[in-house]
Amino acid sequence: MRNFLLFSLLLGGTFSFVIVNFIDFQDDFQLLLDNSGPYIGVEFPKQLGFTGDGIKIGVIDTGINLNHPDFFSQDDTPRFSKGYDFVEGDDIPQDTNGHGTQVAGIIAANGQLKGIAPNVEIFSYRVSSDGESVPSDLIIKAINQAVEDKVDIINISLGVNMTHNKIDQAVNNAIKQGVVVVAAAGNSGPDESTIGSPARNPNAITVGATYNNRDSSMVSTLEVDGTQFQVLPMLGTDTISDPISAEIVFAKYSRENDFEGIDVKGKIVLAERGGEEADEIVFFSDKEIFATKNGAKGLIVYNNQPGIFFGELIHEYVSEDYYPTIPTVSMTREEGLELRKIIETESSATFNVFNHPDFIATFSSRGPVSPFYMKPDLVAPGVFVNTTSLKNYYNITSGTSYAAPHVAGSIALLLEKNPEFTPHEIKSILVTTSDVITDQYKDEFGFNEGGAGRIDLKKAFSSELIFEPSKLMFNLSEQKSSEEYEIMIRGINNMVDIQKVEFSEIDNIEFDYRVENSSLYITSKLIDSKTGDFETRAFITQNDIIYQIPIVIKVSEASIVILEKENELTFQVKRPIDWEYAKITVTNSKTFDERTISITPKKFDSLKLYDAGRYWIEANVRNSSGTFDVFEFYDIKEDLSEQKPIVENSVLPERALIILGIIFTIVIIVGLKFRRKDYWIWGPASLISGEASLNFVKFSLNICANFFADKS
Repeated sequence: MRNFLLFSLLLGGTFSFVIVNFIDFQDDFQLLLDNSGPYIGVEFPKQLGFTGDGIKIGVIDTGINLNHPDFFSQDDTPRFSKGYDFVEGDDIPQDTNGHGTQVAGIIAANGQLKGIAPNVEIFSYRVSSDGESVPSDLIIKAINQAVEDKVDIINISLGVNMTHNKIDQAVNNAIKQGVVVVAAAGNSGPDESTIGSPARNPNAITVGATYNNRDSSMVSTLEVDGTQFQVLPMLGTDTISDPISAEIVFAKYSRENDFEGIDVKGKIVLAERGGEEADEIVFFSDKEIFATKNGAKGLIVYNNQPGIFFGELIHEYVSEDYYPTIPTVSMTREEGLELRKIIETESSATFNVFNHPDFIATFSSRGPVSPFYMKPDLVAPGVFVNTTSLKNYYNITSGTSYAAPHVAGSIALLLEKNPEFTPHEIKSILVTTSDVITDQYKDEFGFNEGGAGRIDLKKAFSSELIFEPSKLMFNLSEQKSSEEYEIMIRGINNMVDIQKVEFSEIDNIEFDYRVENSSLYITSKLIDSKTGDFETRAFITQNDIIYQIPIVIKVSEASIVILEKENELTFQVKRPIDWEYAKITVTNSKTFDERTISITPKKFDSLKLYDAGRYWIEANVRNSSGTFDVFEFYDIKEDLSEQKPIVENSVLPERALIILGIIFTIVIIVGLKFRRKDYWIWGPASLISGEASLNFVKFSLNICANFFADKS
């Protein structure tokens, strides 16, 4: 039976965004075709003549509309006929859903619509027919087939909000074979920790979504007595020319009778979503109409349940001549209730709705996925993106599904210029040349939201340096107040001449650096014991190009002391006050294999490691006041994997002993039963029983040995 796992395709239409099909307005649509590509700098390599020639991209999705006119060559032959249909089991991956066609169009359409890399060769791997579910084994087969077909890049615009080790292993194998894997982050934002496999894989390039041009990214701000609130523009509202400064007045549910006895003229109305009765329906358009009639300048609607929501002023139940006249936004219930308390006394608010092209889509999935690496890696246009449709025409759609192919197509152009680049070098170039983006309040988006920033293909194409690693994570405490990391630098043109290194400021941490040969050494020093996660960037200048390296500093209550002798690691927790117990988890960063031990202040247990590479060390520490986590990296240089014994300890685990005991008991019972028969029957039967018993014992011992080796 196939291992079936539900994979949701990352469709933007599952949110408040509606896929708009253009049928009669071809001329108007033409004006929108090239908004997202130029916004990430794709015109620069195209002006140099790079279009993706000779590069193969595997698209793992719902197939491709092989009949779309933008997918044909000049001699009217189909360009995207290669690949495989894992659903039907044939060589014709014809799309019946539309999702894969939209993804492929962004990458390589070459007709009325021009994709990012219009001359690449697309290999389509169809793993879903309905766009709703995919067996996990088909994902793995598609990845493996793409590797066998020797594609250069794999685009995967599907995923789940969980870890799937077998898929991650297939991704790792593809990258090991030199294939760049690009994965959409998912559409489960704005909640944290919503990125699943394959996007959570540390080696894949994980892409979140931003708005794509200056006309489609509407955001809003609300500041009350210096406090900033997160508010979302409702669908159908419009921007305002100048910010509104006014008093906020609470008007219950903003129904007609809710304005009786209150003065909202020239003020901003705060209202709760829904109505007074559980089954009462009050449309957002009605709330806006009544607020407008009573002279309000703006309307804020907070949720009637925890979390945020996307409101729509324009819907099927509103009259055709209705048009919103005041800015209308939504906010979380939690912040709405907080705002109600603030405005009990007279307060001043500043309210604004405006276009902001760098804003990260609210639906874009967020990290963290691990305390040892950052996700997503990048963001790219994924809202109101123009692309090809299933009906041989075009549409506008939204989702991280459509951000990922912007990056996949960009990588094709980079590989056309430099075919020798490895997947890790490509990732380094894109991360370090990305543009830092800010929210509506001009604050930088965190790494868990926007990764390193928005892809900038012009800077990537002009890049002269490759950094390894391209992201840094420091682990500090009062016991380990300083740490140094080496960043190896390769000059693409064999030139490394760093003129300047600067750091964005953090109050409690100082940075220093030195450059030696082709290495940059960065040191972080703790000057304040405040615990938590802190983010900054290193900005490195060479030849008028500024590269940026994201840095996370984890300041913990303690540190992990690691002693190594012949690849055997012993752990201890160093902390200023007493601790009672710690669970140590050691994870191989390449294979994701985990091993766990427990230690106390008086018990120093150890682990024998055989595979060279980086290990992630996590300690869950318990003391009298609670628990806390401590993190560390450790590198094993010598590979002893060939010396790994089948059984590392003479003492078998409890489960194995129980299994052996059951087996021996059965053998004894069977032997005694046969002994009660006559000699002629007992003699040969005992021989058979004895031989089988011996084989059983050998087999059982092997099982127990393997069990111990895998689980220790």
